[in-house]
Amino acid sequence: MSNKTEIKIRGYHLDMYRHVNNARYLEFLEEGRWAFFEDNPNFDGWPKGIAFFVVNININYRMGATLGDTLEIGTVISHLGDKSGIMHQEAILKGTESVVADADVTFVIVDSRTQKALTLEGELLALLERLADPKGLNAR
Repeated sequence: MSNKTEIKIRGYHLDMYRHVNNARYLEFLEEGRWAFFEDNPNFDGWPKGIAFFVVNININYRMGATLGDTLEIGTVISHLGDKSGIMHQEAILKGTESVVADADVTFVIVDSRTQKALTLEGELLALLERLADPKGLNAR
């Protein structure tokens, strides 16, 4: 299942070149991931004792966003492996098909006690599969 979150570009998002600084996109993408989980009807709540850790982000910057623009941050789980998964995210200029930035975010699920990555299996895998986009999921 995919999710879209809107972010309006404010003055404090801009750098001295009057466009959104590349580092801000990390915050926009994080907001999109939070909304993905909070707004997803297939999400029954995160199991206790485990945590979602981002371990890698690959971002492509396609065009600048400026004051007053509204971005739609689309988020989807696109791949599940044995110990990690990938969320694909796009920041699209609202009302257009123009991609401002896109990213692949690799994550692991960590046992809070041991701080070790868990194998994606059983109930945990089932939860992530319910949240994933069935069209885009390349599981195992």
